[in-house]
Amino acid sequence: MKQVDQREAAGIALQMVKTVAENKQRLSDIDGLIGDGDHGVNMNKGFQLFRERIEGKDITFAEALLALGDVLLMEIGGSMGPLYGMFFSAMGTAAQDFDTIGAELFEQMLSGGVQAVQELGGAKPGDKTLIDVLVPALNAYQGALKEGQTFETCLEAMKTAADEGCRSTLGMVAKIGRASRLGERSRGVPDAGATSCDLLLETIADGFLSILGKGA
Repeated sequence: MKQVDQREAAGIALQMVKTVAENKQRLSDIDGLIGDGDHGVNMNKGFQLFRERIEGKDITFAEALLALGDVLLMEIGGSMGPLYGMFFSAMGTAAQDFDTIGAELFEQMLSGGVQAVQELGGAKPGDKTLIDVLVPALNAYQGALKEGQTFETCLEAMKTAADEGCRSTLGMVAKIGRASRLGERSRGVPDAGATSCDLLLETIADGFLSILGKGA
């Protein structure tokens, strides 16, 4: 299967910064319906700090993810900073000893990231959190990989499942975090963390797909 050079993939990290900045207000608006209303602002703060630290540096994608994880763990508050911090740190750790990333290694990265979030947050599918995006995305990617599909097809499957997972939170009642206090009133609103997670996974997938397309 095709491989993506880690240094070429490093630019995907800056694409994630752009995605968060462009959706800052939308994420905060969604969060404001059943949460604190600061999800987009906090995420943007962390990603902008990360941009300042890596911009202009010659680093790998794994090194970028590790740097992003450190910033999110240490620099932004709330529950999402540590969760995303662990997610990106675990992904970066899985890839740090490799020069290229292929379909199998990306599965290890994604699997490690999802496991880290589950262990830290304790959420399960159906709790109306980013886990409702991460678990379906991972399952879809792994399913395509086991079928022998191309790296590109695995990434597309991940994107589709992430989007469907995000949409599914509309019909859920929040069981974790501040929104859980609202009970049934939390139904009918998407989860902000699931929304940002969907956006970030889509950005990562599109970044890899763009590089893979150049080598076609």
